Amino acid sequence: MERYELVGLTAGEALAIERLLGRPPNEVELALYGVMWSEHCSYKSSRLHLRRLPTEGPGVLVGPGENAGVIDGGEGVAVAFRIESHNHPSAIEPHQGAATGVGGILRDIFTMGARPVALLDPLRLGPLDRARNRWLLEGIVSGISSYGNSVGVPTVGGELVFDECYADNPLVNVFCLGLAPASRLVLASASGVGNLAVLLGSTTGRDGIGGVSVLASAELGTGSEEKRPSVQVGDPFEEKRLIEACLELIDLGLVVGVQDLGGGGLACATSETAARAGLGMDVDCSAVARREPGMTSAEVMTSESQERMLAIVEPASLDAVLEVAARWEVRAAVVGVVTEPVDGVGLLRVLEGPEGPVVASVPAASLSDGAPVYDRPRRARVRVEDASADPDHLPAPDDAGADLLALLGDRSWVWRQYDHQLFRNTVAGPGGDAAVLRLAAPGVPTSGRRGLAISTDGNGRWCALDPRSGAAMAVAEAALNVACAGARPAALVNCLNLGNPEHPEVMWELSEVVDGIADASRALELPVVGGNVSLYNASHGSDIDPTPVIGVVGLIEELASPPPGVGLVAGTSLVLLGARHLGLGGSRWGVELHHRSGGSLPSLDLAAHAALVALVRSLVAPELGPNPPGLVAAVHDVSDGGLGVALAEMAAAGRVGARLGPLTGHGELFSEAGSRVLICTPDPDAVVAGAAAAGVAAWPCGEVGGDRLVVADLVDLALAAVVEAQGSSLESVMESAGTGRALPA
Repeated sequence: MERYELVGLTAGEALAIERLLGRPPNEVELALYGVMWSEHCSYKSSRLHLRRLPTEGPGVLVGPGENAGVIDGGEGVAVAFRIESHNHPSAIEPHQGAATGVGGILRDIFTMGARPVALLDPLRLGPLDRARNRWLLEGIVSGISSYGNSVGVPTVGGELVFDECYADNPLVNVFCLGLAPASRLVLASASGVGNLAVLLGSTTGRDGIGGVSVLASAELGTGSEEKRPSVQVGDPFEEKRLIEACLELIDLGLVVGVQDLGGGGLACATSETAARAGLGMDVDCSAVARREPGMTSAEVMTSESQERMLAIVEPASLDAVLEVAARWEVRAAVVGVVTEPVDGVGLLRVLEGPEGPVVASVPAASLSDGAPVYDRPRRARVRVEDASADPDHLPAPDDAGADLLALLGDRSWVWRQYDHQLFRNTVAGPGGDAAVLRLAAPGVPTSGRRGLAISTDGNGRWCALDPRSGAAMAVAEAALNVACAGARPAALVNCLNLGNPEHPEVMWELSEVVDGIADASRALELPVVGGNVSLYNASHGSDIDPTPVIGVVGLIEELASPPPGVGLVAGTSLVLLGARHLGLGGSRWGVELHHRSGGSLPSLDLAAHAALVALVRSLVAPELGPNPPGLVAAVHDVSDGGLGVALAEMAAAGRVGARLGPLTGHGELFSEAGSRVLICTPDPDAVVAGAAAAGVAAWPCGEVGGDRLVVADLVDLALAAVVEAQGSSLESVMESAGTGRALPA
């Protein structure tokens, strides 16, 4: 095997590096490029397409390119948020893979000067009838809960999806949001020649070498378990001290810039901060505290050991920085100095001692932004049109009620393991359409009247049928979810989980997904302020379904009381907002229960969807319009499982029955067409009138009360059966399976 292959480079990339340097790279330099030109760090296969996303808007303070996107939350408060993936590490070592995913996303937020206040965890795994998938779920959930709970940041929402395509390649995406005074925002730039690079936090070891930069840039397959030593090991208590020390340093104005040591480790942090300032940096590897003997300079520079930050500090501030670090019991050491460009080029030089020798000298910008940008071949994935695969061609089920119960399943087994009330800011936690928080955090002065709503959404079934439409529908659903909490959708981040980019069909899916997000973002005036691309989600040559996960943040102008939940209220009426629909393409009913994955997705009218979003927000937040308080007693969007599942979930949450109908057959019961919301209201006439004024279709469709769930002549179920099916399925599977922490054979 060639030298360059050992660090994940191609022959063409190795030749490009040699031309760039004017000489062959040495072993240390080759390691630097191997990490920084990896798919995970360089986005070399996706960057060309990501340029098509709309990234600007009136409330955007910081867009893509920094550690987190930032929007204006009002009252001088900046809202920073980001979404990341830790898929491959979690497939190999689920507890530590998921835990360090949480740690990394937290650092992305407080690097900006924002205090992390909320986490969400969109998860996707294979079916739980296999021991390995139960082991993965148990480890992933325990990793997220142990790290988030220990560091003191609540996990307030997320998703849990089971599908065969994720059986060997689970998706562990993590979203984090933080708050800061807008005046306290800090960017990751090593400006100021002579300024010092101070490494803060944990020691450096071999446990994280190639942790995400290498693992996330190749397919999983036979032998993946041998990569377990590459998975980082997290320490949430070190992270907590690091958060407090860094925020104090930023508050005191003692740092010029801050950068997280995530993917790419010290190589990434030093080259990126130097390149952003157009300067160079000398890095002394001998000054880096190590937890293992005999580490080489290449290992020190590329290790992805957790809980580490790089602060750029003026020499006059060094003593004060060291004093703050010591008070928080955070290790701190000067490991570098910012240098003048040489012949106009900022050099990253790696030294093995204060006076040398120099073991690497490369242009910093060539590492941080110099990887090749590939326009990889694209070829549409051809689906064989087979009428038997179209769920619309299936006859009506013998027992629609049994099918409805089979589609129910509460995820509370997961979120009961998370603390979602830390900071006492959580107004609406897991279980609803969106999490709701007060716009407040320690050290961030506000009136306490404003709020935030957050939702993460994605649907691989939809995107497998039509990646462009499926991605647009995911954006639309996330925006509608925050509107159900009375919030104005303000901005989004995305985590694009796809297969092997060397497969032309995957690159076509990526391109289509980007265009779908761009279409919906423009129509809904939702700028994309950041994101993550996770490729090579494939194992044994089989790609996952394209799975873009969308995180939308909405702003609530007046959070006078908690928004209505999803639980029905006895004595009220039901109104469906949005057009009625019968199509079953991409539905859970068709795919999960009847194994029919063909057909076509329901169409999405983005203009009509924008009108629905505005209407729902005005109904839920009466201060925005003429509607009286209490007009909406409960609200739930129609998505996974269709109208039947939405109604059943509302009945189970409210512990009250309902009657709905008439319907045009089982297609209307299980269709997952978007742009629909089920409203529970004491005044259906007012809701219908408001919809008419907004140009939105409205159908008074039922009444709430009793102890049965009845839908036309299709479903007649005891409320107790609905509550049991909704509340116990996942917990009973996990408890009866007797999963342990040992890897199943």
